[in-house]
Amino acid sequence: MSKLSVVLLTLAAALMPPVAPAQTWPSGPIRIIVPFPPGGSVDAIARLAQAGLGQRLNATIVIENHTGASGSTGTALVAKAPPDGNTWLIVFDTHAVNPTLLGNLPFDNERDLEPVSLLATAPYVVARNPARPYADLPQLIRAAKAKPGSISYASVGSGSIGHLALVLLSREAGIDLIHVPYRGGGPALNDAVAGHVDLIIASAAQLMPQIAPGAIRPVLQMGAARLPALPEVATVAESGYPGAQANAWWGLYAPAGTAKPIVERFRRAFVESLREERVAQQLTETQQMRLVLSGPEELRKFAGEQARIWGAVVRDNGIKGDD
Repeated sequence: MSKLSVVLLTLAAALMPPVAPAQTWPSGPIRIIVPFPPGGSVDAIARLAQAGLGQRLNATIVIENHTGASGSTGTALVAKAPPDGNTWLIVFDTHAVNPTLLGNLPFDNERDLEPVSLLATAPYVVARNPARPYADLPQLIRAAKAKPGSISYASVGSGSIGHLALVLLSREAGIDLIHVPYRGGGPALNDAVAGHVDLIIASAAQLMPQIAPGAIRPVLQMGAARLPALPEVATVAESGYPGAQANAWWGLYAPAGTAKPIVERFRRAFVESLREERVAQQLTETQQMRLVLSGPEELRKFAGEQARIWGAVVRDNGIKGDD
């Protein structure tokens, strides 16, 4: 080949438009980071979407559980990951509270993470071990006042919205409950079923599979309206404490700087995977979630509002986070 030909080929290559990232992605395995242990609701969403994602993206989808510090340990991994579309994050409601709860995080939610989709919401539910005698909120309040500091409750971690809602309820009702934080819904639920704690507050998504067979029994719903699956269980507002209403939520994020075409392609594949009949039925009927499946801006606004509302509760009550 002549020198002129080499020069012309080099110039032609330089003038060709770059290949769009979305056209070459994915080029390898895709990681979804779950910042809580297996057995919880965040883990369940990731694994229910896994097969559909793999088919739609023609890629290997790897679920990794990185637990600790109310979900911030796993979140930090994603915040520092390259924005190449190979690492994604599913968060729980602690995500919006952690900046206030934990203080010196090694990342910034808004600066270091790209919102992808608000996936779902579900009301919190308070449930008891079947051996405990309080079947509703009035009975629970009487028992707590009779023996202050004797009734324990598990949560998915300090600063979870369920924990904060029970802090508000306890203050308004004038009772003293012992909070036992766990590193996720799976471990908390195991101890509630075993009777190591008296109560558990967790999302309906987490508790319904154990409420249905009677392994635990519902005491109170924290949402605005009664769930169809729990028609006989009163809401916290019906019980006289509307200020303690609380809903769990799940969101999907990418590292900041991830190309928008990749974000949209992954979001669309994830949403389609959760809309599959079998998966959607599991989430909406068995776990009583309300699928939202929004775009990025809806998640950005929603998470910001949650941070404002529940961050104030953390500050006003001097609540400290888990290590």
